[in-house]
Amino acid sequence: MRIIPRTMSTQHPDNAKVPEWAKSEVIEGEDEVKEAFLAYSMYGVHEVMWDAEGKDVDTHVVRKLLSNYPDYFREHILGKDVFLTYRLPNPKVEGADRKVFAETMESIPITYDLAEKFYGNGITVPVFEVILPMTTSNLEIISVARYYEKAVANEDELELYNGVKVKDLVGEIYPKVIEVIPLVEDRDSLQNIDNIVEGYYKVIKPKYMRVFLARSDPAMNYGMITAVLSVKIALSELYKLSESLNFEIYPIIGVGSLPFRGHLSPENYEKVLEEYKGVYTYTIQSAFKYDYDYDKVKSAISSINNSRIGPAKILEKYEEDVLRKITILYTERYQPIIESLANAINDVSVLLPRRRARKLHIGLFGYSRSAGKVSLPRAISFVGSLYSIGIPPELIGISSLSNLDEKEWDIFKQNYVNFKHDLQTAARFFNWESFELIKDIWKISEDTIAKIKEDIDYAESVIGIKLGDIDYDSRKHILMSSLFLLSFKEKILQESKKYLYEMALIRRSLG
Repeated sequence: MRIIPRTMSTQHPDNAKVPEWAKSEVIEGEDEVKEAFLAYSMYGVHEVMWDAEGKDVDTHVVRKLLSNYPDYFREHILGKDVFLTYRLPNPKVEGADRKVFAETMESIPITYDLAEKFYGNGITVPVFEVILPMTTSNLEIISVARYYEKAVANEDELELYNGVKVKDLVGEIYPKVIEVIPLVEDRDSLQNIDNIVEGYYKVIKPKYMRVFLARSDPAMNYGMITAVLSVKIALSELYKLSESLNFEIYPIIGVGSLPFRGHLSPENYEKVLEEYKGVYTYTIQSAFKYDYDYDKVKSAISSINNSRIGPAKILEKYEEDVLRKITILYTERYQPIIESLANAINDVSVLLPRRRARKLHIGLFGYSRSAGKVSLPRAISFVGSLYSIGIPPELIGISSLSNLDEKEWDIFKQNYVNFKHDLQTAARFFNWESFELIKDIWKISEDTIAKIKEDIDYAESVIGIKLGDIDYDSRKHILMSSLFLLSFKEKILQESKKYLYEMALIRRSLG
């Protein structure tokens, strides 16, 4: 059995600081190849996600890694000791990138040929897995697996003319199959993930399966509590499915540094390991790597790599029913508030520092993430915008929990172990002055302000959370938040950008 990675370095652009080795504030091109090497060699991460979704991707990454760092990769075999995993655009959703999907798939056999020359015959398949984002059905991932087999791997048998086949011209194509990792990002798909995985298993018959559970996008679209509980339901369903099929399933979870996006940081990783039992692989995003002291980062990654993998908590049907109910109640409270704040979120997001050369999510060249009826930026910018206006998104919608009876509340607490800790971490950055300023700048309605105040009051009086002004960092962040809003109001945008950057440094994450 192959090694299942415990840590996966990603290119999520949530870092406030720019790493010293980067040529510019925007990490792109050759810097991303170097970053991949450093993730393995400097940080000790087991796996690197090579992202072709929403950005231009270098399909020659394997050639560059092997030729630029031969000594390292002779000792650490790519595809056996360390891993490179492509994240594809979803051709069903990202219409403008359908050919990027095809181009990325076509590049996989080239990596095999390169590895054969570098390592020798048949020693390794350097790239054998792909991640499909926004998966909502088994048909999508079955189609990806079959596309590779039929349109890429088997094209070497096509006859060109008079008995001459493709393989006579370009050689035989390997690998013959690839493994597909569904990245499940919406609430309904997370809560019904067993149908996606079982349908794929029945058709493809893989020896094992890795399944990627999102935390950021479901939090943005449905609220933090909905995201956490949906992941808990998914982990339970995957564990039960694994038992019933006698088939190994290895969950991956996509977690950022701030509580809203998963709270995996070098200072909080132990609580995340406790929260998400049953997860095999944790994403190590850019803020984790670049916004904390290097020794602390490396130590945290080593601890995650060597931590014990406990079984996921199996939910009884009555528990699962309660959690599903909570996710509906919470989303119904959360989404209308976010819809009312959408203009503020979008206006602030374009001023945040850019850390990756990603395509803009407008028009033909991208897609917008949606919450309810409005379009929003990506989750990192979404979170950064709300923190910057002094209203951490973790606080929005929590008064919906007042609808729970005592038994339901107990089930909630048992299944979101670090709820109060996550909420308290975020609440340090709440700014009371925000209400008047956002009302003035974006004409936010009194009804929306009243709803947020109800959530704030619930956090204080029922959960026992202390809001803002707790320590030096929180006081400084609150002051910067007010100064940002005032400068934005006066259209002094250079100052606005400076305050946004200063706040991100305090949070140790853009968003």
